[in-house]
Parts: sequence; structure tokens; C-alpha cells
Amino acid sequence: MIVGVANYLLIRLLRIPPIIATLSASFIIQSIDISYGRGLQIKPPPDFADFTNIELVGVPLLAILTALFAVGANVALHRTIWGRSVLAIGQNIRAARLAGVRVEPVRFATYALCGALGGLDGALLAGYFRGANIDIGNEYLLASIAVVVIGGTSVSGGKASLPGVWGGALFLVLLLTMLNTFGVSAGVRLLLTGLIIVAVITAAGSEKRAR
Repeated sequence: MIVGVANYLLIRLLRIPPIIATLSASFIIQSIDISYGRGLQIKPPPDFADFTNIELVGVPLLAILTALFAVGANVALHRTIWGRSVLAIGQNIRAARLAGVRVEPVRFATYALCGALGGLDGALLAGYFRGANIDIGNEYLLASIAVVVIGGTSVSGGKASLPGVWGGALFLVLLLTMLNTFGVSAGVRLLLTGLIIVAVITAAGSEKRAR
């Protein structure tokens, strides 16, 4: 949550574009981790690690909880004042302010929530793998951006689709599974993922210009 608040302050006080501020903060935190935690591996409590690996009728409990969370997040984003305020700010922050949206409190709460959820994800990931190190989430950085973009969410804000994110995740998993089956190297997989992101953003930009 502290990291999320720090990102908000970077954006609010220094007028830095949100995606730049977020990525810059991640690099700063990684640099601190490398300086003070290189080689350090932390073992989670056994009970917590066991919890993250529970299966119900052959289905991982984390998958069930993630699906329920996604439903709740979709409702919050499209059916609550806070969620609609987030979308309005993403579409046009000045228009949202003129329409009476409390822009800064909403942005503050959103970034704090994102930071808290990121920390929770990290803890669950460490429990699932029964250990944490500074490189544990590196492979998910590009994938998380790809899933959001492929799913139809605008990187500039104002447009979001939770079902689209799930569809993008399924597409990416199937693509990577197919590439692994054919023995494609990790470098080529990252290259294809990057090209897909560029293609989707380009297509979305062309559609917007046409409108």
C-alpha cells in the first residue's frame, strides 16, 4: 500500500504519466532489492504455503478465489460510484473534475488499493512456490501488461473489461503453451508477446482515429 501511495505522489506532485511513474518505481524498488537482498531467499510459514496449494475437487483454491475476486472487481468497477469515477477520470480527468468527481481522493484510493493488491499477490506467489526471492515476479511483468492490452483495456485509461482480461489471459496461456510445445526459446516468446502488444495498441489507435 505504501508503494501505491508513493506512485500516486509521483504522479500528483511531479506530473509524471502514470505508466512511467509505476514502471520507474518498480525499477527503483528492484534496485534496492538487488543492493540489500541479492541471494536472500525467504521461506513462507508452512501453514500459509499449504493454504496456497489447496485444491477443491481438483481445482486450486486460489483459482476459485481469483474468479470470485474478478466478479467482485467487475461489479465494483461498473456498478459503484467509485468504479465509475475511476473510468471517468481515465477518459478525461478535467471533464471528470468539472462533473463533480472527487478526482484526487479517488486516485489516491485507487493507487493505494493497487499497491495493496500487488503485495497480496506477491505473498500468495511466494507461498505457492514455497519461497520468495527478488526475481520471483519478473516473468509476469510483460505478461500482465499483455493480458490487459489484449483484453481490450486502454493503457491510457477510461476503458476496462474484466471479461476481456480473462480472455486475454487465456489467449496468452494457450499461445505460450503452444510455443513451449514446439520448443521455442524464451527470447522468441518474449519477442512475440511484445509484437502482440504493439499490434493490439496500434489496432486500437487506428479504430479510435477512424471514429
